[in-house]
Amino acid sequence: MAKSKNNAKKLSYISVPSQIINSISSSSLQSLLESPKKSSRTTASTAINRFFSLNFTTSPRLFFSTLFLIGLFGMIKFGFNVEIPFSPYPCSISLPQQHQHPNLQSKSTVDESAQYSKKDGVFNGATNSNISLSQSQSQQSQTMVSNVQLQARGSNIDDGEDEVVVVEKSEFWKQPNGLGYKPCLEFSRDYRMASEGVVKERRKYLMVVVSGGMNQQRNQIVDAVVIARILGASLVLPILQVNVIWGDESEFADIFDLEHFKRVLANDVHVVSALPSTHLMTRPVEGSPPLHVTPSWIRARYLKRLNREGVLLLRGLDSRLSKDLPSDLQKLRCKVAFNALRFAKPVQELGNKIAERMRSKGPYLALHLRMEKDVWVRTGCLPGLSPKYDEIVNNERIQRPKLLTARSNMTYHERKLAGLCPLNAVEVTRLLKALGAPKNARIYWAGGEPLGGKEALYPLINEFRHFYSKSDLALPGELEPFKNKASLLAAIDYIVCEKSDVFMPSHGGNMGHAIQGHRAYAGHKKYITPNKRQMLPYFLNSSLPEAEFNKIVKGLHQDSLGQPELRTSKAGRDVTKYPVPECMCNRSRSRLRSRS
Repeated sequence: MAKSKNNAKKLSYISVPSQIINSISSSSLQSLLESPKKSSRTTASTAINRFFSLNFTTSPRLFFSTLFLIGLFGMIKFGFNVEIPFSPYPCSISLPQQHQHPNLQSKSTVDESAQYSKKDGVFNGATNSNISLSQSQSQQSQTMVSNVQLQARGSNIDDGEDEVVVVEKSEFWKQPNGLGYKPCLEFSRDYRMASEGVVKERRKYLMVVVSGGMNQQRNQIVDAVVIARILGASLVLPILQVNVIWGDESEFADIFDLEHFKRVLANDVHVVSALPSTHLMTRPVEGSPPLHVTPSWIRARYLKRLNREGVLLLRGLDSRLSKDLPSDLQKLRCKVAFNALRFAKPVQELGNKIAERMRSKGPYLALHLRMEKDVWVRTGCLPGLSPKYDEIVNNERIQRPKLLTARSNMTYHERKLAGLCPLNAVEVTRLLKALGAPKNARIYWAGGEPLGGKEALYPLINEFRHFYSKSDLALPGELEPFKNKASLLAAIDYIVCEKSDVFMPSHGGNMGHAIQGHRAYAGHKKYITPNKRQMLPYFLNSSLPEAEFNKIVKGLHQDSLGQPELRTSKAGRDVTKYPVPECMCNRSRSRLRSRS
């Protein structure tokens, strides 16, 4: 027994480079590893001694017979895997099931991957040949992978290639210092005492009609709740006006979780789905407040008539309520925006699935690209694709002059240098490269169909191969329930963008502002704010070396990466974009200094 143990200790292993593993058959690997076993039995030793004592020169027939038997035994041993003492895959490692790439886990997972690979889209999924290869590998050994170090984030058999792609480590994914700020919605004693009477209110009702896209409607719903609280009225579920551009007829409960909305606000405002029968025949008091009104203005203007009539109907609430409100009302704004307005279950579930598909292969960047035709028309800017598309935008602007929302007395070049134009794909690409985005970065892009179609995105696609949209990542039929529902599709984009490691909009707007606040409230996750006004002159300087350009642009954005900023450092800032200090507290000794 002792001798057997010692022999076991002397077993040696051969290390084979991972590059040649796939070129060597399993039988060849086994032959490399095979070594004859020593016998511990005396009879075997005696037989061997007698065998070598024979004189083969006097008996040629015996010599050739012996050679034949040895050769036959060797063929049987190597051909039928007789008692091989080593693993047939000496350079392989076994991974836990949850850490294996999906294509190595099971046939069902491979089938699912095949379903959402696109032939003609931006997302180039695994090809049929690679899927067949993965299935074959799964049948042979589900745990065999080359001896390559796998990152903690997971491995990726990338876009039709058999190699294991390691997610590149980069400073780009580093998160800003949140300085210890965390959500804190602690209402004052006076607010809590007043809440008991407000939530029991059954005589006064506020109705609101909100307009615009999903994010614009979202902002107006936040203000509607605050106005209902100011007036001490019950809030009737907001009416979503049909969008004139997209024709989306979605209602509140199609986009948001109605019961969750009511439950979260139960101690702040009484929310009802419709007017009670006692008020159906009431002629409501109608109004449309001017810009940036205060709580005292609202009470003076509407409270007396609301007490008399019982119903107040307000329209056009976009930016009507002042951004500078008492602390309790600012906290209420945050409570509505970040807690109460949760998306409806079908929307939330699909958004989570798409975010998980992006996350499964490492960190990802989300871009909100504003390159739609109506955006170029409204901003008074040009897409920079070709004279053909510039002419399309100019003609549309001439035919519909009311669409122009930018300063009409400025030329296109003046708007561009003033930072009033969206970044096009070339500019977004140069900015990301200057900020250190790795070439293998996984990018999710949100937004409508860009003017010029896929051609408008080529600069990004050519530089960053892993460039996906919700259409690329969704399985067949998953987006069908949301077809022609622009608000629901925007909500899916919102979810995936909010969950990303890094987010950057190509232009300001309601979605960018909402996500900026949401990411700050979630712990100040990285949010890149393009410093367009200061960086564009360097974009136009073609003589500037790339290394110098990158250094300058990176320096311009060192304070624009989502670090905490005090809302009160500038007048008129929205608390749902800058939740510090009203909605987030820092209980440590560190203090945030205002930045101008």
